[in-house]
Amino acid sequence: MKFRRILAMLSILALLASACGDDDDDAVGEPTPLATEVPAGDSSGEGGSSPTEAPGEVGEAPDDTAPQEVETDQSAGRFVYASAFPFVDLDPSSAFSAEHIVLQNVYETLTRFNPPGSSELLSPGLAVEWESNDDATFWTFKLRDGVIFHDGSPFNAEAVRASLQRTIDLGLGAAYIFLPIESMEVVDDLTISFSLAWPAPLDLVMSSAFAAFIMSPESVGQDSQWFNEGNGAGTGPYIIESVSPNENVILVRNNDYWGGWSAGQFDEVELRIVEDQVLAEQMIRSGDADFTFNLPFDSYASLDGVESLSVVRSLSMTNLFGLLNNVRLSAEVREALVTSFPYQDVVENLYGGEATRAVGPVPQTVWGAADGSSLPQTDLNRAAAILSDAGVEDLTLTYSYDVGEVEQEQIGEVWKAGLAEIGVDLVLEPLTWDARWEIAQGDPASAQDIYTMFWYPTYVTPTDFLYSLFRTEEFPFFNLGYYSNPDFDVLLDSADATSGTDVDAAIEMFRDAQDILIEDHAAVFMLDVPSVSVIRADISGYTPNPAYANVVWFYDLRRTG
Repeated sequence: MKFRRILAMLSILALLASACGDDDDDAVGEPTPLATEVPAGDSSGEGGSSPTEAPGEVGEAPDDTAPQEVETDQSAGRFVYASAFPFVDLDPSSAFSAEHIVLQNVYETLTRFNPPGSSELLSPGLAVEWESNDDATFWTFKLRDGVIFHDGSPFNAEAVRASLQRTIDLGLGAAYIFLPIESMEVVDDLTISFSLAWPAPLDLVMSSAFAAFIMSPESVGQDSQWFNEGNGAGTGPYIIESVSPNENVILVRNNDYWGGWSAGQFDEVELRIVEDQVLAEQMIRSGDADFTFNLPFDSYASLDGVESLSVVRSLSMTNLFGLLNNVRLSAEVREALVTSFPYQDVVENLYGGEATRAVGPVPQTVWGAADGSSLPQTDLNRAAAILSDAGVEDLTLTYSYDVGEVEQEQIGEVWKAGLAEIGVDLVLEPLTWDARWEIAQGDPASAQDIYTMFWYPTYVTPTDFLYSLFRTEEFPFFNLGYYSNPDFDVLLDSADATSGTDVDAAIEMFRDAQDILIEDHAAVFMLDVPSVSVIRADISGYTPNPAYANVVWFYDLRRTG
């Protein structure tokens, strides 16, 4: 049968704010199920197929996707985005951190995942129609006509093939999302087909927040240094004008953008790196910034009362965890750590009380999350007994977190106080993200004991949270707990492949894989993070999308005041 896209996912996603852990003690509530199927192997076009579309029909882009007439007057001027995180790598093939905040405005993907509550799962991007065969192993994408790259070269199927091949060949960042691709064929100038080694929802993959970007033919031949100097050519509405490392990235509008321009849009965007939360709050209050996020959660209540600002609370697919060093720490020490963590104190007293306890490595708002039934509860006496039985004494551990991350620091302080009661000294180690990552990617035997990290989707699938963070790596990239379990690897790979043909079976396999991580005490799964941002009240058009954490599509914004 034709594998149907789960349009029901979108309406259910809108209800997921209620998918929270139980408020009593450390109990975790049953996550709200997203659906009985994942998006896989369906034909779709503008936003995917509708419930009334016959299987196999290909949707078409509506008339409102036609280019608009360019209007050069009445610009809104400059938009300032205060980012809590630096932009370490601007190479669209390898970037795999906060850089998507920049790159989503400069480059485009074939499809885009729609915000929860939307009528369709996907919208057209550089592709306007797509379809698959019955078993989702062969996909064809029809491309948008009349698009040109920033350097003036034409967008076509060969540019798509070359861009994706560059990403596949480099094998960095989120390139693993293309593992199912066996071959690509340029059918004609505006048609490209993909043969897959196993069933996969390639239309969903092409909406990825990372790695799915399409770049110009000249860009394909360049190295990462060239991109990180501010070069590059996408098809997006903005062009990188300059890059000042650890300071800012300046974008200017692409006058030849295929969507056209209208009055009230922004000519220029500054993405300013502001890692100090107090400074970011001062900037948004004073008007020196138009948008920010990641402020101290106890500040949002007062910001709610500022007439010139809008505090936006939205669905999140982001979680926070502490990866445990599986090389340095014994199984007994790891078990003691996950048993000692103050889960309920953190949920109730930090993040403005808006966080929920994690049910495992996959957030509750993502399909295939665990049910939370096998999670440990806080028990300092049991943690002490575990260490005593293992003969562990005078234990000193390092807790690595991002400097300026108030909540991560407070979590460390609360945990440190509890561990001190059982004779464990937790040393808090605040460093910049760059410095932390450099240390963590070195020798695990001399690296940190606990590495705190946020994770948000590459594309919306459990694989994303499990593959990068826990699948065996020869050299550490984001598996910074250095976890390796062949049984987990095999189960994860099987679950990913099965999701294209038997969703119910895949969900069970994903949950079994998560149970392995929980049983191995691979990490402390702390909480699912609430999403809160602040934007100036005279700016319209901002719609947060949890599939692209912290991304603002500047093209959608208008200055209304």
